[in-house]
Amino acid sequence: MAFDTLTSRAVLLYDEWIREADPRTEDWLLMSSPFAPTIIIAAYIYFVTSLGPRLMENRKPFDLKRPMIIYNFGIVAFSLYMIYEFLMSGWANGYTYRCDIVDYSSSPQALRMAWTCWLYYFSKFIEMLDTVFFVLRKKNSQVSFLHVYHHSIMPFTWWFGVRFAAGGLGTFHALLNCIVHVIMYTYYALSAMGPVYQKYLWWKKYMTTIQLVQFILVTAHIGQFFFMKDCPYQFPVFLYVIGLYGLIFLILFLHFYYHAYTKGKRLPKVQQSGTCHQNGNYLPKKSE
Repeated sequence: MAFDTLTSRAVLLYDEWIREADPRTEDWLLMSSPFAPTIIIAAYIYFVTSLGPRLMENRKPFDLKRPMIIYNFGIVAFSLYMIYEFLMSGWANGYTYRCDIVDYSSSPQALRMAWTCWLYYFSKFIEMLDTVFFVLRKKNSQVSFLHVYHHSIMPFTWWFGVRFAAGGLGTFHALLNCIVHVIMYTYYALSAMGPVYQKYLWWKKYMTTIQLVQFILVTAHIGQFFFMKDCPYQFPVFLYVIGLYGLIFLILFLHFYYHAYTKGKRLPKVQQSGTCHQNGNYLPKKSE
């Protein structure tokens, strides 16, 4: 009886909470409730941390050169498209880069922004293939906690973003992330094409700097909100989450940059061979 009462209260709380959601995105793929994306995320975590490594334990690594080239260039093209859509639906077409609230109307521009937010959300599921490729190639040392956490938390938090606040100043970090992904996944694609293309990767050394600039801009942009006297952004909790996320990664990258480039003057040997891919972000790579 107590369990039934608790369940009923939970259902009532969920119904009350979901009434605040954006009705425009309710019927879109993976948007009706958080349960379907949560199941996908759970399956992803189970595969890359347990099932996948066990299946690959007594097998040779897969040669995924061609699929990885296609995949990486595909992410580049998709990111370019999302950049264009983010710009046309707000960031180059009316947004002030200060207190930009969510437009919940059914105007073409407002719907275009909401749809672009959904595209970005859906791209996070596609990017889970980053880790799947690691597992199938038996690069298990690159499947770090931070890597898996990052790929898991992004689609989960963005479900709430698209369902409740598809637009406004909370989408600036998505635009920046798409720009960074164009650079990062171009590097991955060229790198996967073999040694003959190494001469085109001279800009590898600037990867960490690009990441630092990204997180500084995200933190500075979101930080404005906390100093504005009157900004009626509809769901401030999302800004706290974005600000905290950007600040944490800014600290992590500053720490890495200091020890790799300032204190050490050069990358440690274990880091000279590359850095660990974290959904387009570069973090110190563990020894394999």
